[in-house]
Amino acid sequence: MGRAAAVAVFAALCAAVVRRGAPEIALALVLAAGTWVLLSVTESFLAAAALLKELAGLAGLDEQVVEPVFKTVVLSVLTKLTGEVCRAAGESGLAAAVETAGTVLALAAALPLVRGVMEMMAEILG
Repeated sequence: MGRAAAVAVFAALCAAVVRRGAPEIALALVLAAGTWVLLSVTESFLAAAALLKELAGLAGLDEQVVEPVFKTVVLSVLTKLTGEVCRAAGESGLAAAVETAGTVLALAAALPLVRGVMEMMAEILG
């Protein structure tokens, strides 16, 4: 994480200097650095996903229970990143639309989990 933080700080400083003369180049620089930072943590992300599946298996949870949680987390992260990129480009209206769409998609991804919880409650009570 130290290397990723160093790249992010360096890119932010460079973008601050370049932004006065060429704001589009500053945006491209920041996007490239952000992409590199995200790609640098891909392995850790995949390891966390594998551990989550393993723990769910050990707990006896069905994959149908864990998958909506994982999808919701991924949607949340992507929505946050996309909204911030839109804001950095000066498009706050588009950022708001992206955040609204992300919220709707996260709700849709979580609905199977809600259904599963309701079915379990019906079995317990019924």
